[in-house]
Amino acid sequence: MPMADLYIRTDISELPDARGYFGEFGGRFVPETIMPALDELEGAYAEAIADPEFHHELRHLQRTYTGRPTPITHAQRLSEALGGAQVYLKREDLAHTGAHKINNALGQGLLAKRMGKPRIIAETGAGQHGVGTATAMALLGLECHVYMGSVDIRRQQPNVFRMKLLGAEVIPVESGSRTLKDAINEAMRDWVTNVETTFYLLGSALGPHPYPMMVRDFQSVIGLEAREQIQDMTGQLPDVCVACVGGGSNAIGLFHAFRDDSSTELIGVEAGGRGIESKEHAARFADLDISRPGILHGTRSFVMQDEDGQIMETHSVSAGLDYPSVGPEHAHLRQLERAYYTLATDDEALEAFQALSKLEGIIPALESAHAVAEAIKRAPTMPRDSVLLVNLSGRGDKDLDTVIGILDDL
Repeated sequence: MPMADLYIRTDISELPDARGYFGEFGGRFVPETIMPALDELEGAYAEAIADPEFHHELRHLQRTYTGRPTPITHAQRLSEALGGAQVYLKREDLAHTGAHKINNALGQGLLAKRMGKPRIIAETGAGQHGVGTATAMALLGLECHVYMGSVDIRRQQPNVFRMKLLGAEVIPVESGSRTLKDAINEAMRDWVTNVETTFYLLGSALGPHPYPMMVRDFQSVIGLEAREQIQDMTGQLPDVCVACVGGGSNAIGLFHAFRDDSSTELIGVEAGGRGIESKEHAARFADLDISRPGILHGTRSFVMQDEDGQIMETHSVSAGLDYPSVGPEHAHLRQLERAYYTLATDDEALEAFQALSKLEGIIPALESAHAVAEAIKRAPTMPRDSVLLVNLSGRGDKDLDTVIGILDDL
């Protein structure tokens, strides 16, 4: 398939089913007042992806505005230092706004405009989805409101300023843990109240159907480009693909194109925080003592919860991975043993953040540094002619204040 056509691909997956399930995960668990809006969204999306004009407009914006295709970089000095597999980076940090989030924001923004919804709401944790949404709405001329936990506002000030500069209203959330989970809660409350005029531009591959499918499809450009690029560069498919997993959009965007390639191992990296034993983490698949199937934000997946089913607070040095659940397709891939999920602690992510900066001149987002940390662990165990592909989902400018504070304390 030519690179020019690699922008949305839905034909390689039979999932989700008609009810929005990936195996036993997914579905719709929302108030009755939102069901008509979800039906409307599902129908509008089905019409859009069947319309060549929608594809043409999105493809045009991805090329001329986002800057796609993003390149793949051979991390040669890092590979040499590790002494094993050759590490390659899919450079989503080079997309406009500095992260993969713009892919989904543009896709959903075009859909909202097509549906005649003038008011856009979004949630954000690390701020990259908020920035991506604010950017796309400025381009498309739509009203934009972004919910963000006050804890995340404090640790992501550069992105807060960017959103405001782009014309978005940033709404602080003071409830709960004041992080991403609570921002999603408030965005969904807003949507229930203003459903007729408002489009909820959800930022990750979670939430009620059709969001996990829709976000995956808009992010599938990552893997589709990477699949062609890595074969052109190395003459083979990657032996391993690695991506960080919060809600899971950058990972599912990479994994989707390789799902049917049994020779390629898929590795998702969760936030290990201060360690599993501390219970201060966001490793949903790694700590089954407190994480089990449940329902959060309209979908069934793995959820960190106490014995009474109350959602537990999470911790990660990276705001974008600080979420107590995970996208339902990831839960399904894990159950099928098609993807393997591991973790990187805060300390490991910080070490990877510094290593990539010093060895390659690339400052990664703290979220992406979790994936780099797994590459640092795994590459030395692999043959030197093997290929390990890391999705570098974002750049680290937004995290410099956080890292400077931590390193100063140390």
